[in-house]
Amino acid sequence: MRRQALATTALFLACSLCLTANAQKPAKPYVAQCLRADSLPIVFNLERQKNKSGETWIIRNAEERIRVTDIRRKGDSLFADMPVFESLFRLREERDGRLTGDWVKGTSADDVAQPVVFRPGTVRFPVTRGKAKADVKGRWKVTFTRADGSPRYAVAEFSQKGERLTGTFVTPSGDYRYLEGIVSGDSMQLSCFDGSHAYYFGAKLEGKNGLVNGVFASGNRFVERWTAVRDAKAELDASVAATSMKPGEDRLRFRFPDLDSNLVSIDDEKFKGKVVVIQIMGSWCPNCMDETAFLSEYYRKNRDRGVEMIALAYEYSTDFARASKSLDKFRKRFNVEYPMLITGVSSADEKRTEKTLPGLTPIRVFPTTIFIDRKGRVAKVNPGFAGPATGVHHGEYVREFEETVQRLLKAD
Repeated sequence: MRRQALATTALFLACSLCLTANAQKPAKPYVAQCLRADSLPIVFNLERQKNKSGETWIIRNAEERIRVTDIRRKGDSLFADMPVFESLFRLREERDGRLTGDWVKGTSADDVAQPVVFRPGTVRFPVTRGKAKADVKGRWKVTFTRADGSPRYAVAEFSQKGERLTGTFVTPSGDYRYLEGIVSGDSMQLSCFDGSHAYYFGAKLEGKNGLVNGVFASGNRFVERWTAVRDAKAELDASVAATSMKPGEDRLRFRFPDLDSNLVSIDDEKFKGKVVVIQIMGSWCPNCMDETAFLSEYYRKNRDRGVEMIALAYEYSTDFARASKSLDKFRKRFNVEYPMLITGVSSADEKRTEKTLPGLTPIRVFPTTIFIDRKGRVAKVNPGFAGPATGVHHGEYVREFEETVQRLLKAD
């Protein structure tokens, strides 16, 4: 009995030591910044979680949490691949606790590297101007001014609690996803990073109903100016992003390879007599990421009702291997069970529609969703996607999507 007790105790201690060795250390918070020549603060919050088996990052944008697990260490260097996009960090650990290096993003041309620094801390934006002098929550009508002086319009939705500010900007093509920041004194600041988007928005409050001197920064050098007025009834002009079938056309005809090089056609037996949702997308597109999450879940729940889906991808590159590798991140991340087809035409090709779907007027925005009825005819074309960061807009989109599918399922 004594030997058995000693053996049990030894086993217990060994297991305890093993668990202790692999126990996670407390997460270490960082504030990361994409560095620009104009010093506009594209910042985001990140937590590093280490244990004996490796390292995990959690990137935070308001309610969003992005889990990064593909992290490799070589000496004092770290290489971290983002889970969806052609996007990675190359970093070095400094003696003062910072991480310095580059954020590298794939594009239709060469990869773009932008300097970044991760500093230990939690404060995304310091409250340098004191407490907020106004509450900016609600809906705003926004006017962005392009570099050539032409306007483009959006709707902003903000939520504010004290100095903390969250929200997004909604355009006819989609939204700027999860933004987080502050209102301090008479100024507001918002930012986000998701591996593709790296955004900063700043503006000054003018009275209770105006935002002026607005600046929108993206990546390493893009910048636009903007203003906004409070407007609870602000709406978007969807016609600027509209795509439709050409006169006399009511059917799509295509045949493209999937990620495993198998050719798939809309005329395949699998899709006959079904309601088919065509997703026009690209693996570089953050709104396409949000739409893929929605469509993948919807498909799993509704395919037994006679619903099918097909994604048509327009990638940065026409190289099949590169496109397939990037799209496979989408497939795995969102457990996509419907075909994802590679069109072989670049998203930047001005004749992408004519080369792939000639029955359509030009595809203006990504994503664009096309609904096919049970007789194979195009029933509706819906440009853009209102993601979960848009709140009520997302709810409206989901409701309209479900109503459209239901109507087509019931039709003769």
